[in-house]
Amino acid sequence: MPGQLIVSISGIDNRTLDEVSAFRGLLAGRGVPASLLVAPRRKNGYRLDHDPRTVDWLTHRRGDGDAIVLHGFEGAATSPAHEANLRLMAADRVLDHLGLRTRLFAGPKWNSSDGTATALRRNGFRLSAGLHEVVDLVRGQAVRARVLGIGEGFLAEPWWCRTLVLAAERTARRRGVVRVAVAARHLRRPGPRQAMLDAVDLALMHGCTPTVYRWRDRPELTAAA
Repeated sequence: MPGQLIVSISGIDNRTLDEVSAFRGLLAGRGVPASLLVAPRRKNGYRLDHDPRTVDWLTHRRGDGDAIVLHGFEGAATSPAHEANLRLMAADRVLDHLGLRTRLFAGPKWNSSDGTATALRRNGFRLSAGLHEVVDLVRGQAVRARVLGIGEGFLAEPWWCRTLVLAAERTARRRGVVRVAVAARHLRRPGPRQAMLDAVDLALMHGCTPTVYRWRDRPELTAAA
C-alpha cells in the first residue's frame, strides 16, 4: 500500500492567519488537505471565541475538507484524569459553541498524560495524535509514526529544516506515514516554509496519499514511520 501524508498547522489566530491562509493555498495547489490544530485558549491570554475572523476561516476550511483537531488544554501533559476531564469538557464546550466541535485531539507539543487519555475516552473522543503514534481511542489501537515538526516543541534552525526534509523522504520511500507539522508563526520565514513544502513535495513524489487526522469505521492509517 502507498504511504500517507498528514500536514498539520498549529498556532492559528488573527496574528498568523494571513500566513496560514497563504500556506494553505500552496497546499491546496498540490491537492493536500490540512489538519488544523485549534486551541480555544492559550497562555498569552488568547481566546478563540474573541477571534471571529479565525473562527470563520476555520469553519470554511473544515467545509472544504480540512480537519479540526482540539489542540489540548493547559496541563494536558501532566493532569490526572479528574482534572483533565474538567479542562477537556471546558475546551470541548467552547468549540461546540463556535460550531467547531471535533472528536480529534493532539496535546500541546504532542504530549498527553495518562489522565488526559482517560478523559478523552470518557468524553467520546475517537483519535489522539501524539509525538510518536496516532491512537484510535475506540479500538485501543495505535499506528507508530513520529511527528516531524517546526516549532511547537521542535527547532526551526536551517540544519533542522534540512533534517526534517530528509527524514520525510526516508519515511515516504518506506511507504510510511509522513506526519509533518508547523507552528504558524514560523510560516513568516522563508526557510521553514520552504522546508515544509519540500517535505510535502517529496512525499507526493514517492506516492504518499494526502490525508488528515480522522477516525473512520475502518482504520485509515496503515503504515508506520
